[in-house]
Amino acid sequence: MEKIQSRETRGRVADAPSGHWVYRLLPRSAWPYAQLARWDRPIGWQLLLWPCLWSLAMAASAGAEAGAALGDVLPSPLYLALFVIGAIAMRGAGCTYNDLVDQNIDDAVERTRSRPLPSGQVSRKQAWAFLFAQALVGLIVLLQFNLFAILLGIASLGVVAIYPFAKRFTDWPQLFLGLAFSWGAFMGWAVTFGSLSLAPLLLYFGSILWVIGYDTIYAHQDKEDDAIVGVRSTARLFGENTKRWLIGLYGGALLFMAVAFALAAVPMPALAGLVAAGAHMARQIRTLDIDNPDQCLILFRSNTMVGLLIFLGLLGGGVWAVISPQF
Repeated sequence: MEKIQSRETRGRVADAPSGHWVYRLLPRSAWPYAQLARWDRPIGWQLLLWPCLWSLAMAASAGAEAGAALGDVLPSPLYLALFVIGAIAMRGAGCTYNDLVDQNIDDAVERTRSRPLPSGQVSRKQAWAFLFAQALVGLIVLLQFNLFAILLGIASLGVVAIYPFAKRFTDWPQLFLGLAFSWGAFMGWAVTFGSLSLAPLLLYFGSILWVIGYDTIYAHQDKEDDAIVGVRSTARLFGENTKRWLIGLYGGALLFMAVAFALAAVPMPALAGLVAAGAHMARQIRTLDIDNPDQCLILFRSNTMVGLLIFLGLLGGGVWAVISPQF
């Protein structure tokens, strides 16, 4: 499948996948906007979504007792759908904002210089208009929740606004990404209870460590170009010690999540999801080659399975509370 146009190579964008449904269903004029929102790379909104779903599932099964009704221990289908829509919209808006901020940097990096803004396929004015359209969709989703959740969601915009600049002033831009991408760990609980407690706070901390870990793997793809243009990252900071750092980050993430589950009093089988996720994380660390960009991308993308395993564990804990009287 032909990729979209760039200044250097007609009909191609270097880091865009070929054959995606976006390029089959959308008119060519819409392709640059799909690129800005990364609709052809769903891994971003999936990773943004998982903390939302964990929080929602943890809230649904919190304190579940044997013999509970199924509808009382599983997340609301409406909330699940709203979070999916919101994650897609806000991830797209965030990517568009990031591209606006990083246009000059993207133009200096081989992997990104053919993106819509540095290659001239869209103007900055068009990109800003597209950003606001996506943000409006996110706002409409947010307004479906209670007032506390609405205000909490709006508060996340401060962290989102800072993130694209973090790589200019700190070696820990992945921390700022974690602060933004983990905000959903608050939201699921907030839309359910209209308040927060220590359990979602610890879930948030665990998610931050997870995000730092997987985005460090991702950042190893660009470390040479980043060094040339002066972009800082944990990949450059950790260097050859990356695997040791990942052990600490992923291990800490699992510990925070386990304590969060305990404080929320979710049924014990939910821990099975953390065990399975831990095994997947261990495989990432064992197989990681920080000098192989293609493998780094594959391992980064595999983190959506980590999110799924944790979510399924929480759902399984809720179901266990329903069926446990049979045993």
